[in-house]
Amino acid sequence: MSGNIYTKSGNIKGEANKCRDIRADYRVICRVVEGGSKVLDLGCGNGDLLDLLRKEKNVKSQGIELKEAAIFQCVEKGISVFHMDFDSGLASFTDKSFDVVILNQSLQETLHVEYVLQEALRVGRRVIVGFPNFAYIRARVQLFFGGRTPVTNALPHLWYNTPNLHFLSISDFEKYVKDRGINVLGRYYYTGRREVRFFANLMAMDAIFVICEM
Repeated sequence: MSGNIYTKSGNIKGEANKCRDIRADYRVICRVVEGGSKVLDLGCGNGDLLDLLRKEKNVKSQGIELKEAAIFQCVEKGISVFHMDFDSGLASFTDKSFDVVILNQSLQETLHVEYVLQEALRVGRRVIVGFPNFAYIRARVQLFFGGRTPVTNALPHLWYNTPNLHFLSISDFEKYVKDRGINVLGRYYYTGRREVRFFANLMAMDAIFVICEM
């Protein structure tokens, strides 16, 4: 994988039509994950992403989720899911036991970011990390002119009820992986359903990175 590849229309080149009409992050992940992969989703929620990957990419899926209501929804979809807190580590999984480990919209909610990323990189050959970009222009405008914690589509909660423990930008994550010698295989930026190709740290509401160990 060589990172973002775009057609003139701004869509990811070669993206399967069957993944075209779903939410942007799922669409990107659907494009990135190879058919038949063994996939572990950390914080899989109600299982919609794994259900999509299973149907469209024939993956062998495993989820980890803490919320019992979400686990019941996974079970109803026939998705294998462990009830556990991945903040405590992934000791039950051996090195490189998965082709892909997914941390989509869950990294900012983890207590021990570095430990979770280290464990994900240990267990997976590739790790897909998706997160809201706190440096998105609308967040900057709200903070600058309003003087209050921003509320956007990507950061919809108020300061007192947000599940987010960490607020990071695209530039923050770029520096993080560079400083630790983590290899970036792909970068995908989007706002709503629109792919962002320029000034991503300013113009993208969300980001997805595909990383692996050197």
